[in-house]
Amino acid sequence: MTDKTTPKPKSAPKTKAADKVAPKKDVALLSGGNPQIAKGYGNEPVQAYIAAMPGWKSAVGSRLDAIIEKAVPGVAKAVKWNSPFYGVEKGNWFLSFHVFAKYIKVAFFRGAQMDSPPPVTLKQRDVRYFHIHEDDELDEKQFADWVKQASRLPGETM
Repeated sequence: MTDKTTPKPKSAPKTKAADKVAPKKDVALLSGGNPQIAKGYGNEPVQAYIAAMPGWKSAVGSRLDAIIEKAVPGVAKAVKWNSPFYGVEKGNWFLSFHVFAKYIKVAFFRGAQMDSPPPVTLKQRDVRYFHIHEDDELDEKQFADWVKQASRLPGETM
């Protein structure tokens, strides 16, 4: 069980002005800057989470959400354990992300079963992670491919 880190490309994540979400001022930030958002199902709590992500992370969160929606039309969304979850149906999740002080951690719950799986492994055998740091350039094509693959695998029921 190793923790590999993704290399840091030179340019910042590419976002459009329309992708930026104004941070919500009344949301508490937990350890590492993770927004404390009440558990809820649907787009609204996910958008509240993304809006409350601090600094550069909010724009990246908006971009991730847009890529996921485009890759999996009609994707189910929820906020559970202060993280947005995405699934093919409510209660059957394939992906989540979480804010840490220096990066965003994207978890693909069955990532080990994917072709060219995301690079980071930790304790869970099936889960693969992708870390996004402030100076990273997001390979949107690769990310969308991972999302599509993950959506076709059995999800995690939580």
